[in-house]
Order: sequence, then structure tokens, then C-alpha cells
Amino acid sequence: MLTPDPKFLRLLLSRYATLRISLLERDSADTQRALEEVNRTLCAATATRTVSDAIVAADAVLEQAHQAEAPRPASAGPGRPLAA
Repeated sequence: MLTPDPKFLRLLLSRYATLRISLLERDSADTQRALEEVNRTLCAATATRTVSDAIVAADAVLEQAHQAEAPRPASAGPGRPLAA
């Protein structure tokens, strides 16, 4: 399975949150349609069937991307700590 782009997932999660808040503030058909579209896109991007599963999967991808970007400590060699 292909891993979705973390930037795309961040955008979708942000849009999802914004639309959920908008829907609570003012329920409208346009907002409901937009939220349904974001729900479908999130599920498709993460290969899941429910929005709650999609959010969990997106969080996992973002965590993985964060770990990959984190600087790794230097080492003196296998099993040998750096001198202080």
C-alpha cells in the first residue's frame, strides 16, 4: 500500500476539524456536503472505512513522518557510547 503524503493528510485533518466546528456553529447543507467529501477523501487516502479509523491511520502516518524527520543522535560506533 502506498503511504499518503503527510502534508496532504495534515490538510485533510485541518479541513475536517474546521468543518466540524463550522457545523456545530451553524448547521448548513453546504457544510454538511463539504464534510462528507472530506470524510470520503480521508477514508480513501488512508484505506479505511470509517472517519474515526481514518483519523487514527492519518495520525500514525504523521507520527511516522515526524520520527523519520527527527535528528538521530551521533554514535561512536556499534555499542560504544560517545565520550562526555
